Amino acid sequence: MPLIAWSIFLAAAVMEVGGDALIRRGLRSGGLSLIVAGFGVLGFYGLTVNMVRWDFSKLLGVYVGVFAVVSVMAGHFVFKEDIANTTWLGLVLIVAGGLVIQLGSR
Repeated sequence: MPLIAWSIFLAAAVMEVGGDALIRRGLRSGGLSLIVAGFGVLGFYGLTVNMVRWDFSKLLGVYVGVFAVVSVMAGHFVFKEDIANTTWLGLVLIVAGGLVIQLGSR
């Protein structure tokens, strides 16, 4: 997979996680402006992830693996969550699935 596709997927995943985090914070603190900002960031995620010109199923199948890694890393490093071993195992399975989609034949 070209470096540009990985870069796009990483940027999209950061935007998706960030947009969701803004909405979550807004819902918990009553900040309507955070919710609106989260919607905006999620809109840009949708535009960004679709810059990769692949079949839709392959595009999102592979992206889900990148998104899962960014999500768990954000939970651990940004939100200081203790990640369960079963979550790490699930993450490995998701990444393996993304690799099967990416490397599999047509």
